[in-house]
Amino acid sequence: MKVYPNKLKAQFQQSVKPVYVVSGDEPLLVQESCDLIRESLKQRGFTERELFHIDTGFDWSRVLFSANSMSLFAEKKILELRIPNGKPGDKGARALQTFAQTPPEGTTLLLVLPKMDPASQRSKWFTALDELGVSVQIWPVDVNQLPRWISERFRSVGLQASRDAVTALIDRIEGNLLAAVQEIERLRLISNDNRIDVDQVLEGVSNNARYDVFGLIDAAVGQDPNRSVKVIRGLRAENAEILMVVALLAKELRGLIAMAQMVAEGQQVNAVLKSKRVWPKRQAIVGRCLQRQKVSQLEACLQQLSFVDCKLKGLKPGDPWDELESFALRLAGKPVD
Repeated sequence: MKVYPNKLKAQFQQSVKPVYVVSGDEPLLVQESCDLIRESLKQRGFTERELFHIDTGFDWSRVLFSANSMSLFAEKKILELRIPNGKPGDKGARALQTFAQTPPEGTTLLLVLPKMDPASQRSKWFTALDELGVSVQIWPVDVNQLPRWISERFRSVGLQASRDAVTALIDRIEGNLLAAVQEIERLRLISNDNRIDVDQVLEGVSNNARYDVFGLIDAAVGQDPNRSVKVIRGLRAENAEILMVVALLAKELRGLIAMAQMVAEGQQVNAVLKSKRVWPKRQAIVGRCLQRQKVSQLEACLQQLSFVDCKLKGLKPGDPWDELESFALRLAGKPVD
């Protein structure tokens, strides 16, 4: 059963399903949907949570064993699976179908995936889970919807923002919803009368000199290796959440790969940028990347980004920040030998 993100709360008032599938490439909205599901289940007695990151060579028998094992600490538990590439493979597909055929009592499966292609949505494992439970597909906020989305976010934290303030913030974040939420929270903390005008937004932007992941994305995509390394070292010094950095970089890369494939098929770069609705201020840097990087090079970057994730989990030796720096240099057009 497909449910829109804004209808999740209402769905929980009706019933609790044994399966929830959340998919999409907008990290903030995926995270918020998953948080809502976890919190709603917790309120209904699902106080234990087991988390599995699925990668190549994963032993799917661990999932079925956990699903059918009695909890030591609670009567009900959440079994959360994250599949970064969205492909469970043959063994995973069989395991998910087995779960759907006989869902264990007291266990709810939360499956987190990137945006699913049509073939995956037609697969037997997905249709089995969708029929049994709830699937939530996250769509990016369209550029035409963004002003309303930003205004509603301001209101949700008790702020009233002027139209000019909303426009200024949109220009600042250029489609990055996580950056918008962070900036709105900063404004909430400094606001005296709960009213936000354009000067407050612009003042915050001008005084905000910290390194951030969006600056890293622009530097690497813009083929600026020196700036990329500088930003990464700044992020590291600030103890930035590297998982969030990796998630946002992966989203950007998948978009770049899709555009690079269109260019490889003979489409003009400008036409591709327009069809993909790349923000005007980013068209120059994205266009530069598409002119210099081939599909195979961008796919190699995505593969290297997965090594960062492996090092974070201890599956490969080495420092994940060093691997991230090497990745950024590769994406910026200056790979490390």
